[in-house]
Amino acid sequence: MRSENQPLIFEMSREGRIGYSLPELDVPETNTDELLPEGFARKEAPELPEVSELDIMRHYTALSKRNHGVDSGFYPLGSCTMKYNPKVNEAVARFAGFAHIHPLQDESTVQGAMEMMYDLQEHLIEITGMDEVTLQPAAGAHGEWTGLMMIRAFHEANGDFNRTKVIVPDSAHGTNPASATVAGFETVTVKSNENGLVDLDDLKRVVDENTAALMLTNPNTLGLFEEDILEMASIIHNAGGKLYYDGANLNAVLAKARPGDMGFDVVHLNLHKTFTGPHGGGGPGSGPVGVKKDLIPYLPKPLLVKTEEGFTFDYNRPDSIGRVKPYYGNFGINVRAYTYIRTMGPDGLKAVSENAVINANYMMRRLAEYFDLPYDRHCKHEFVISGKRQKKLGVRTLDIAKRLLDFGFHPPTIYFPINVEECMMIEPTETESKETLDSFIEAMIQIAKEAEENPEIVQEAPHTTVISRLDETQAARKPVLRYMKKEPVEV
Repeated sequence: MRSENQPLIFEMSREGRIGYSLPELDVPETNTDELLPEGFARKEAPELPEVSELDIMRHYTALSKRNHGVDSGFYPLGSCTMKYNPKVNEAVARFAGFAHIHPLQDESTVQGAMEMMYDLQEHLIEITGMDEVTLQPAAGAHGEWTGLMMIRAFHEANGDFNRTKVIVPDSAHGTNPASATVAGFETVTVKSNENGLVDLDDLKRVVDENTAALMLTNPNTLGLFEEDILEMASIIHNAGGKLYYDGANLNAVLAKARPGDMGFDVVHLNLHKTFTGPHGGGGPGSGPVGVKKDLIPYLPKPLLVKTEEGFTFDYNRPDSIGRVKPYYGNFGINVRAYTYIRTMGPDGLKAVSENAVINANYMMRRLAEYFDLPYDRHCKHEFVISGKRQKKLGVRTLDIAKRLLDFGFHPPTIYFPINVEECMMIEPTETESKETLDSFIEAMIQIAKEAEENPEIVQEAPHTTVISRLDETQAARKPVLRYMKKEPVEV
C-alpha cells in the first residue's frame, strides 16, 4: 500500500529523462569482456527508471521519511539500548586524521590513531574491571564467540578437554547459546526462580566437571539485578569453570558496578549500545572483549601495546586464538565510543545509569495499573510487562505493538524473554525526556482502554503507515524484495 500522490519511481519513468550527469571519460575505453570472466559482463542495459534529478531526489527523500530511527522518534527496544547518538561523535569520527588514514599505513604514520585506540582500551579496562581488552571483534555476538574461544583455549591448555558445556540461563539473549554452539560447546539451560533470577539450586544441579563457563547478563534480560552473583561466581569457579559477562545491559550499571568485581573472567561490550555508536542497519558494530589476567595469553593477535618507542601491534603471542577480524576492529565506531567516554567523563557515565534506571522504573510503575507486571520489584534500565490481560479480550501483544505505530512510536521488543507470556520488554534509555516517556505511557494506556472498549481498532492496526497489516506467514516465507514490473492487461 502507498499514498496515492507518491507513485513508484518505476511508474514515473519517461523515456529520455536524465537524473544524473557523468563527467567525460578520461581513461581509455576498455572492452569489459577483457576484464571480466565470461558470463559476468552485462550484455544488455539494466531496466532502470528514466527520471529527472528532482524526481529521484523526492523519491529517496520520501523513502527516508518512512524509516524510523532514534533521531526521528522514540525507540524503546528492550535489551538493545537504542539511545541517542551524540553528533559530536560523528564530527570527531570525520576528522581527517581519523577518516583519511589507511589500515595498511606504516605504524609510524598513525601513532595518534593508535594512541586513541590504546586509550579506549584503558578506559574500557577501568569501566569493566578487567585486566586487558582487545578492540578487534566486529560486533557483540562476534565478541561472545571470541570470548568463548579464549575460554576453550584456556581449558585445553590446561588439559581440560572434557569441559564441553556452557551454561546459559533460560532468559538469556539468543546470541548466547548460538555463540556457544558455533564455538564448539554444548549448551545447558539453567532455570529462573520465581523472582526472575537464576535459580541457585538448579545452577548447582547442572554444574559439573564438564562445565566450561556460565554465560550471564547482569542485570539480566528481565531488567533485574542478579543479587546472588558472587555466590554464582563461587559455584562456577569452584567447579573449574569461567564466568562470561554479556555486556548488552552494561548501560544499567555504568560507573556504578563493574563485571570484574562481580567475579566475571570475560566480558564483551556492545559499543553501539552503551557507548552510542550507530545501532542497526547491518552495522558496522564493535564488540571489544576484556579478560582477567589468566586469559590474557589467549587474546586475539595482534594486541595493541604501548612501548618506550610508541604504540605498536604485538604479533608475538604464541598462545593467541589468532586474528578474528581483518586489520584491527571497526575503527570509526571505536572513535565514536572514545569521543562519548571522554565527553561524558566519570560523572557523566554515572549519570547515564542513574537516569536509565529512573526512567525505566517511572515508566514501569505508570504502566503497572494497565498491564500485568510479572516481577513486581524495582528494575534496572529496562522492564518487562505482559499483555495477558489484553489477550483475554482478544488483543495480542503483537496487536499492541502494531497499534503503537499509529502513535509514531517504535514498538518495544515483544515475545522475549520467552519465559514471560505475551511479553513486552521496554527500555526507555537515559536520553529520553519525561515528556517523551509520558507520551508513550499515554499511548499505551489508550491502547489498553481500546482493548476493552474497541478491540477491533487494535486488532486491525496499524492504520496510518504506508504498509498496513501484512500476512505475516507470507511476508516471512515469500517476501517481495524488489520491484516487479506488471505486464499490461489485454482487453
